[in-house]
Amino acid sequence: MAKREKIHFESVDQLLGAPTIKDGTEEIRMDKIHAFKDHPFKVIDDEKMEELVESIRNNGVLSPVLVRPDHDGGYEMISGHRRMHAAKLAGLETLPAIVKEMDIDEATIIMVDSNVQREEILPSERAFSLKMKMKSMRRQGARTDLASSTECDRSTSRTECEKTEASSRTECDRLSADIAGQSFGLRARQVQKYVRLTELIPELLQMVDDKSISVNIGYEVSAFDKDVQRWIFEYRSDNGFLKMEQIEALKEQKNLENLTQYTVIRIMNDALPEPKTNGKVVLPAKRLNKFFPSHMSSKERTDIIIDLLTKWKQEQEDSNDEA
Repeated sequence: MAKREKIHFESVDQLLGAPTIKDGTEEIRMDKIHAFKDHPFKVIDDEKMEELVESIRNNGVLSPVLVRPDHDGGYEMISGHRRMHAAKLAGLETLPAIVKEMDIDEATIIMVDSNVQREEILPSERAFSLKMKMKSMRRQGARTDLASSTECDRSTSRTECEKTEASSRTECDRLSADIAGQSFGLRARQVQKYVRLTELIPELLQMVDDKSISVNIGYEVSAFDKDVQRWIFEYRSDNGFLKMEQIEALKEQKNLENLTQYTVIRIMNDALPEPKTNGKVVLPAKRLNKFFPSHMSSKERTDIIIDLLTKWKQEQEDSNDEA
């Protein structure tokens, strides 16, 4: 009886265009390729995109994209969104592509892992891509190295995992996060922190991407009600700062979602530390020059300022007495 040939599964690198599968490349019209559904990685027209466009104009698309056939005679992009965008800008109509049949979960995992190679990944991109990957892994029945039958082992599906005790489900989620983060170089706790960012309102998530607020603050704020998040966003926009002490003060409020915006702002203001002062007030010379002749000495200026402040204080006291 003849031996059955072993099935060879290509690695992600091979799927992305290694020489071993170069002969499997075919030219596909770009108007037949659509973006991956809910693709979490942004395609930006920046300086690097300009360089990629110029390279494609001079050399063509050197590395084929990876697509999977859809049900309408077209293709869904798995890996190569930036290359396709650059190719369109370069005036091309077709792309070298590797066509692979795969289900949505296989496609999602490959899509996420292939983008890990990018030099810069925004917190929001990392957050949504990790969330998508974990969801796909759970549907597949993510494999782990646990030996205990009460926990999620390599053949346990998400449904089976949900039937276990709460502590085991928590462990299952932690292990899924740990595996999902391996390609990013992240541990389970870090993955869970990033995934929580997807609960932020878009305006706050943009602030995390812009580094206006830290990932840690974004993580803590993500647990709040959406209305509270909007008030926090408005506070940060109006005041130009948001401190962890303020978020900790809000976390201590048991009925935070039932408070008014005014009360939330008051809690945040009360949480600010008292400003430190050495008793000195420094007035910039440029501002004082608007009111004093340039030849006037510092002592003369100081005497006039003190005299004016003394008169102002007396006027305030007289006004209070009349009231």
